[in-house]
Amino acid sequence: MTADPTEAIRLIQSGLDRLGHAPGAIDGQWGVRTARALKQLIAANGRAASMAPAGQLPWITEAKTALGRREARDRTWLMDWLKRDGRSLGDPSKTPWCGDFVETCIRIGLPDEPLLAALGANPYWARNWLLFGRDTKPVPGAVLVFERGSGGHVGFAVGQDDTNFFVLGGNQSDAVTVARVAKSRLLGARWPATFPPRLQRLPTMKPGELLTTTNEL
Repeated sequence: MTADPTEAIRLIQSGLDRLGHAPGAIDGQWGVRTARALKQLIAANGRAASMAPAGQLPWITEAKTALGRREARDRTWLMDWLKRDGRSLGDPSKTPWCGDFVETCIRIGLPDEPLLAALGANPYWARNWLLFGRDTKPVPGAVLVFERGSGGHVGFAVGQDDTNFFVLGGNQSDAVTVARVAKSRLLGARWPATFPPRLQRLPTMKPGELLTTTNEL
């Protein structure tokens, strides 16, 4: 047994992560996520986390209610919808709102999901979503974070082709759309800490059916 407490915590975190109990970063620091993951493991009598039930993911169900809404034509509707979680970045026709879209879907679909640290303070900055939940492969419903210069873009994975992810998101051609975003731009994929993992492979979708985007503003 190691005498280094951070290494001991790192081993605990690694075990919790293998069992699907989402301890957050494997960093040797005992924080809220690690404590919650251990509590979940004890409640499960030492068993691995259950897999997500079949059916629609609640945050994706919420996202689809806004599909097709446009900044200009549906400005009032979008502003009201983006406020449903209790806060909003503001007018979507004047500010980049991909993070606001994802935050609204998560807070409405998963009201007990914690948004911690920088993400909780500023969910509107796309790259802060790299702190969300737990790391995952790109699977249906995962939060995908992409680079865009020094900034970024964030949305939900719904499909893929050879070179692109199909992303359900806001601020895509000034609307809520499903757009193709190059896989080479991916910074990370995240899954909610409070929802059991789902190991489905992203479905293959046909290239050319949807817009390929390099600038989501």
